[in-house]
Amino acid sequence: MIESGIAGAADLLRQAREVFHDDAAALAVVDELEDRLEGPLRIAVAGMVKAGKSTLLNAIIGEEIAPTDAGECTRIVTWYRYGHTPRITLHPIVGEPQSLPVTREDGRLIFNLDNVRADDVERMVVDWPSASLRELTLIDTPGIASLSQDVSSRSTEFLLPEDAPVAADAVIYLMRHLHASDVRFLESFKDTAAGQSGTVNALAVLSRADEIGAGRIDSLISAAVIADRYSRDQNLRPLALGVVPVAGLLAQSSRTMRQTDFESMRLLAQMERNQRERLMLSADLFVRAGHPDGLDTAAKASLVLRFGLFGIRLGVALIQGGVSNPTELAHELARRSGLGQLLDNIAYLFQTRADALKARAAVVGLEALLRSSRKEVAVLLEANVEKLRTGAHEFRELKLLATLRSEGLNLAPGQSAEAERLVGGRGSTPPLRLGLDADASPEQISEAARNSLNRWRLLAENPLTEPAALDACRIVIRSCEGMLAAMPAVP
Repeated sequence: MIESGIAGAADLLRQAREVFHDDAAALAVVDELEDRLEGPLRIAVAGMVKAGKSTLLNAIIGEEIAPTDAGECTRIVTWYRYGHTPRITLHPIVGEPQSLPVTREDGRLIFNLDNVRADDVERMVVDWPSASLRELTLIDTPGIASLSQDVSSRSTEFLLPEDAPVAADAVIYLMRHLHASDVRFLESFKDTAAGQSGTVNALAVLSRADEIGAGRIDSLISAAVIADRYSRDQNLRPLALGVVPVAGLLAQSSRTMRQTDFESMRLLAQMERNQRERLMLSADLFVRAGHPDGLDTAAKASLVLRFGLFGIRLGVALIQGGVSNPTELAHELARRSGLGQLLDNIAYLFQTRADALKARAAVVGLEALLRSSRKEVAVLLEANVEKLRTGAHEFRELKLLATLRSEGLNLAPGQSAEAERLVGGRGSTPPLRLGLDADASPEQISEAARNSLNRWRLLAENPLTEPAALDACRIVIRSCEGMLAAMPAVP
């Protein structure tokens, strides 16, 4: 865009390093903020207990490396980041970090805490050579509202710190239904994460979506209707950029499909229909039944554990419909699980504006450092921090987006919706901002941006436009000008 928030934040941190040159503690904070600015976008996965956080995280990564049982490790905040070689590092609350052995069992990563209590661990960091982690660092958090107060407070302290910037740039929040507790958390996250800059940086996921339709093959269709209703809910809309239905177990297992899974489903597809439907009335009946021939109890138990009855039914239907190999089946199951829609949302709502989110986090962190510093030192930077926070166009876009979704402005409904879209509320690429197809040509983008620019200039020049709406017009105009400036010259 016209003014670079990330360049301005990097410059502020260089200034801070000079100002705090003799303060080791402050320099450590500056080091952390610089690492954050230069590193991948950080996305936390949060939600109530049993919402399916670790399962969804595995689906996003494409490997089963996050523990999904109810063991000690699910009580620890765990970072998953890119590394050339697998490594697990435990960071205790007291003492030096220590390496844990990297072992896998039946394809799953096993965490051995080596007699260290989860309560004594600040965090674990898993470095893993997955392409999915090159641009994202994912943070798995313990369940909120756990029966264990210690477990619940662990997530709350990490996601909603009182005197420090939030460690995550954005959050994927899982919910099985929309409850008041979900709204309360997202309100707290927005207030804490935004500081004074104001933004909406959460995406809600209607998790375990296949259970909404009791595992029927059309369950995701029912879930999509509910997710759409939630996305328009007056309490949730100001707090989340959207609601995506995902069948997490199916998403995870489709990304880690084995040849044996495909062969088992193909045997089921060859059964007589009525017999197969009776067999799949319940998971227990499915596992205990003595047929079909060639599919033993252990194989059926594995299928249920990995795919659930919904995933098995869908896989069988796809094979009967012509899918003939494991790779094709895995891709189709992943698409139908809702994972593809989720990954698209992460890409165009978060990753396309990663620089703005990271820069905002660095500025909020620097503001926190200045508040705790001596006044005569802080004053050397405060004016420049304020100038960037209020002047960088990316930050102004984020603040306007939050205002449009929460307080609203005195604009016509169609104008509010267009303003939200043009400042990146539905994605930050020019086609998404302009409401065009993803493959729109440069000529189409330029024409649409110019038309939008002219409309908003006319609105800004209208003497009846109120001051607050006028400021919004100026931000939208800058966004349109930025898109035009970034386009190659059209002969």
